[in-house]
Amino acid sequence: MDPKAKILLVDDDATLVKALEIYLSRAGYEVHTAANGAEGLKKLWALRPDLVVLDVMMPQLDGWETCQRIRDMSTVPIIMLTARGQESDRVRGLVMGADDYIPKPFSLKELEARIEAILRRTKGTVSQHRGKKPYVTEDLIIDPERWEVRRNGERVDLTSTEARLLFYLAENAGRVLSHRQLLEKVWGPEYTDNVNYVKLFIWRLRQKLEPDPANPKYILTERGIGYRLAPAEQN
Repeated sequence: MDPKAKILLVDDDATLVKALEIYLSRAGYEVHTAANGAEGLKKLWALRPDLVVLDVMMPQLDGWETCQRIRDMSTVPIIMLTARGQESDRVRGLVMGADDYIPKPFSLKELEARIEAILRRTKGTVSQHRGKKPYVTEDLIIDPERWEVRRNGERVDLTSTEARLLFYLAENAGRVLSHRQLLEKVWGPEYTDNVNYVKLFIWRLRQKLEPDPANPKYILTERGIGYRLAPAEQN
């Protein structure tokens, strides 16, 4: 855990926010709070936090809209707090750009563990890809060392989780990687049962990279096994 990491809590539940602020501050984080989505967006711009904890059910600007607006301006990791523990809510959050979700009620220790896991992955990613060769085709360049992806010459904005997943696929271009391999490498061993994470993040990458996401030519599905990135020389 990075003691200098800056966390922004966006939730209208004052009691919960205060408890989280005290707990995470004692854990060594620099904690900032916002009572609604509009305030959260202002503080995001001013503070540039390392991670956002975002509640779904808020007045004025709810968590869904706030998440979408955050993604329009930033790739900061987002953990969404869903009051209803319904699968549809969790899927919606991941599709809209969240990196993780926690259904309420939750333990403070669980949230701390999720925050630590995401920040640990984010911090270590750049150094892991030093010296890695870029994946180059006629219209797609994936350059892990420069932490850069370009499609038809235009830079593609990826969240930290999307980038780690894509870079791992590129590093193993042509090889089939199982759901478990992808989850363990990109998210961590505690996520190996969350197959939906892989499916949804693959969907997000295809929307950003594929000329026709419904008929992908780069990120290919191996039914019942996992995914592979087509070898560059075949594109």
